[in-house]
Amino acid sequence: MADTKKKSATRSAAPESAAKPTRRQNAEKGFTASPTLTANLQSVLADLIELSLQGKQAHWNVVGRNFRDLHRQLDEIIAAARTFSDTVAERMRALHATADGRSSTIAKTTSLPPFPAGEVSTEETVGLITERLETTVATMRDVHDQVDEEDPTSADVLHAIIEKLEQFAWMVSAESRTPAGR
Repeated sequence: MADTKKKSATRSAAPESAAKPTRRQNAEKGFTASPTLTANLQSVLADLIELSLQGKQAHWNVVGRNFRDLHRQLDEIIAAARTFSDTVAERMRALHATADGRSSTIAKTTSLPPFPAGEVSTEETVGLITERLETTVATMRDVHDQVDEEDPTSADVLHAIIEKLEQFAWMVSAESRTPAGR
């Protein structure tokens, strides 16, 4: 019986060759984002979080013709923005950077203009959401080259997000367009 206890104790003890905690919260060794890369990804994160919040504000308060379709389309944009913000934040963490999604930080650092309070017509919402999608894309395009220079993998993340947000901008803006040449 004493031998059984001794073997159990030996198995549960970590071998001496086990990985030791690092100064980076026990993270594996690897590429670490510079302050510039961190700031660039944080600016993208702030705009994506704000886009999801403003999208929800629009979703709750849009009224008018084609309400239901726009209401549902806003849900798609909101879901995508939330997923994208999570992707960017997790990419930052993988690079040993700290993501800051606190409401006070987002309010201070987003490049998106404030969304109006109260009910907003579908026609006005189309313009407002298109502008916010394009502003979020502009932030990503502004930081892209610096991000790509330091970390092409993070730039690839931005590419995928840009593609989808530009598609949303096209689809939303088409709600208020008239056919060309007519």
